[in-house]
Amino acid sequence: MLYWIAKLLSAHHTTFHVFSYLTLRAILAVMTALAMSLLIGPPMIAWLSRYQIGQVVRDDGPRTHLPKAGTPTMGGALIIVVIVVSTLLWADLRNRFVWITLGVTLGFGLIGFYDDYLKLVVRNSKGLIPRKKYFYQSVLGIGAAVLLYRTAHAPAETDFFVPFIKSVHLPLGGIGFCALAYLMIVGMSNAVNLTDGLDGLAIMPAAMVAGALGVFAYASGNAIFANYLSIPAIPQAGELLIFCSALAGAGLGFLWFNSYPAQVFMGDIGALSLGAALGVIATVVRQEVVALVMGGIFVLETASVILQVASFKLTGRRIFRMAPIHHHFELKGWAEPKVIVRFWIISFLLVLAGLSTLKLR
Repeated sequence: MLYWIAKLLSAHHTTFHVFSYLTLRAILAVMTALAMSLLIGPPMIAWLSRYQIGQVVRDDGPRTHLPKAGTPTMGGALIIVVIVVSTLLWADLRNRFVWITLGVTLGFGLIGFYDDYLKLVVRNSKGLIPRKKYFYQSVLGIGAAVLLYRTAHAPAETDFFVPFIKSVHLPLGGIGFCALAYLMIVGMSNAVNLTDGLDGLAIMPAAMVAGALGVFAYASGNAIFANYLSIPAIPQAGELLIFCSALAGAGLGFLWFNSYPAQVFMGDIGALSLGAALGVIATVVRQEVVALVMGGIFVLETASVILQVASFKLTGRRIFRMAPIHHHFELKGWAEPKVIVRFWIISFLLVLAGLSTLKLR
């Protein structure tokens, strides 16, 4: 919106041409999202506390989590609102990728909101039945995948690109592309949700991955940069840098309140929407493999749950003391802040590894 206003004013004064630069608008999106989070956070936390919308702690979890009972949750609504407002303010709203990403974020946010509502307001301990949750996620994931495929303008937008090998790109076709996009969107959504079990554990890696994907989006949207870096050139993908910047800013703002000991939790409304957003952005810029590397913590958490369940069903024995794996380290005696910070460090290194693929091709 502000981008559109600045563009109109640029016809009368050249100063407003500066807002045509993606990098400036990305910085402003980060600052806007961060400032909004810090301003809205305290009254939102107070409102959640007043209406007793608090966390329910599992009886079979680590005993150190029992004091967390009653901590305000559903704080992910703050993240979504801030991302949407910041993106609408600074992005070019004629861009299809911006609207698809916003739609996916809001759609998965609604699924998470309904699940949180059932658990925390209706007091239904099971929340949304897993098969219904997965059905709604699948509908949105397939819908987004089909929309991306049907609106693609060039083969590069639907081919599969292999990192480190500049000349290898495999045509996927409609079914292949939609299947991969669906798995990325739904898979990342649930992976982030599984990771969100400790104070700040999920939001910091999500912000870092979003920032790195923003770099890929900026480079892919510029034909010169894309050609030099040997990455797929995706026209209009650069505008997703604004969304990624807003997500990073909102994430840092939320971390202010979510850091240990947390004043608020994001809940499913935040975790499901953030993961889906990362999945759809990775799909747009054709960096699915790199996104899985950068989001390695999310992959690790998901793999630990799959392995734990499979091992117990097949052999009757557990691989980890508790899954997801962050609980395993807690039960081994690691203090919660130590688990969180060490996972952040690993995420940072994985994000750097992903960014390095820009030149190692």
